Amino acid sequence: MSIKIAFTGTGYIARIHARAAQALAGVELVAVVNHRPDSMRDFAQAFGIKRQYATLEALLSDGDVDAVSINTPNYLHAPQTIAALEAGVHVMVEKPMAMNAQEAQQMFTASEKSGARLLVAHCWRFDEEVQWLKEKIERIGPIIRTKSYGVHVNWGPGGWFTQKEFAGGGALADMGIHALDTVRYLLGDPQPESVYARIGAYYQASDVDDTGVIIVNWQGGATSYVESGWWQPHSDGPEAGAQLYGKSGFASLFPTYLSLPDRRTGEVETIDPGFPHPRAEHCPQAMYDRQMAYFIRCICDERTPVPGGGEGLLNMKILDAAYESAKAPIAPGGNVVAI
Repeated sequence: MSIKIAFTGTGYIARIHARAAQALAGVELVAVVNHRPDSMRDFAQAFGIKRQYATLEALLSDGDVDAVSINTPNYLHAPQTIAALEAGVHVMVEKPMAMNAQEAQQMFTASEKSGARLLVAHCWRFDEEVQWLKEKIERIGPIIRTKSYGVHVNWGPGGWFTQKEFAGGGALADMGIHALDTVRYLLGDPQPESVYARIGAYYQASDVDDTGVIIVNWQGGATSYVESGWWQPHSDGPEAGAQLYGKSGFASLFPTYLSLPDRRTGEVETIDPGFPHPRAEHCPQAMYDRQMAYFIRCICDERTPVPGGGEGLLNMKILDAAYESAKAPIAPGGNVVAI
């Protein structure tokens, strides 16, 4: 089965996804969509793409495309995804899924109605260390609490990322969502019960956040502490790095290992898979290659992708609750938003 795929957006992440698609047998890169002709031409030349469009609507009107990878600014995620899904075109959309949960719900509904597949590109689920830990996580017993990080140290993005009308949110939507989704995946995708958050802009002049701490209480009893940030002077862990505290042990992601204490003897067993730390490249192309390959398999096998619309929607509900919590003045027993 041959899959014809198109790309909206021509920036850094679009090129990563295009390289991933280019490496797959049976996948043909057929079109690119962008409002900047020069950037679109360069992208098309780099990946041997013949068809170029100023709008997604023009591409969909011409047809002859099976799937689209959406890599545009956040405010375009929902309209482009919905248009493609309603045309019967499968979609992989970059995170965050949308500007808010209301848009995410519309995207999820469009996928359910059309039958076209929707994958939300929470890429860390496809990292080999994350997947190793996922397979071993039961060994630390029921998990009580987690800590995870989505932080840029001494760096932050510019342009549309820092403009609320185009991005919706700041560092929490850009980076914190990596830390949030990774621990949720390791926890087995539980449902959230409530969120508490403190979020603000301290390191840059913009109308979106560059600093955040959120606490999520999950059904089943676990609690997750998530840090997000741009331009931070320090982070205790790399992007998506996490620590998980269970009743029977401890798990670490980046560096990745298990620590299993024996309370009777006092001895501690360490299970180290031998992944290098620090990694030569923290966000390797191979992670995105696995993600794209999975998306294509879901299309060919007519399977619902995970993470799909449901997982992306729930993450957006948590982000919405976090921003709502952060708006409230600090008060005893207050600011916790139920989901």
